Amino acid sequence: MVAPEDFAPTPRHVAVIMDGNGRWAKARGLPRTAGHRKGIEAVRTVIEAARDLGVEFLTLYGFSSENWRRPEDEVLDLMHLLRFYLRSEIAELHRNGIRLRVIGDRGRLAPDIVSMIANAEDLTRANTALNLTIALSYGARQEIARAAAQLAREALAGALSPDLIDEDTVAGRLFTADIPDPDLLIRTSGEKRISNFLLWQCAYTELLFTDTLWPDFGKRDLEDAIQEFRRRDRRFGAVKSR
Repeated sequence: MVAPEDFAPTPRHVAVIMDGNGRWAKARGLPRTAGHRKGIEAVRTVIEAARDLGVEFLTLYGFSSENWRRPEDEVLDLMHLLRFYLRSEIAELHRNGIRLRVIGDRGRLAPDIVSMIANAEDLTRANTALNLTIALSYGARQEIARAAAQLAREALAGALSPDLIDEDTVAGRLFTADIPDPDLLIRTSGEKRISNFLLWQCAYTELLFTDTLWPDFGKRDLEDAIQEFRRRDRRFGAVKSR
């Protein structure tokens, strides 16, 4: 028998909070950096799987604004891994037709990382196989406050009437202005919160929490998440018509 979800659409935009690298390493008696390195392998796997499964937009929470509070040596290791990723993976993303975008506060990133990000975005700008967004030094509250400040400056300059500010106006000042809101948000490792990630954009996003640690998350896990999404009844606050 064919299940109803077999006819349901694939989520156009999937966002993922990649959690559990540290616990994965601790369970194996390894340093946290080993978990982060293993997590990069999961990133490769999920990017390829998302493209193959027909997802158009994939957003990964790579490093939050709160992560700067972690021990200095761990932050340094994470920045080294970020450099490694930007040097080693961008050519492959480009060959596979994947566009890369980075959202977040670049002012806290080292100048060489900012330059590598800009070069990667320029190189992959015309690609259409998958739109990959990585959130780095990102916090949703900070993003919303930044948008509000921009709107205030425009209003003070007379370029925008306060009476015309609506949801679309605010959304247009966010980092994700030209990216559709996520249909599905996945968080790994068993935690059940969204940790200051895409707060505005996830107003009607389906949330899925899995106990799988991020380094162990693979194509089958993404397929299962998409299948669960297809079983859900999305009404966006309305009553489903008969």
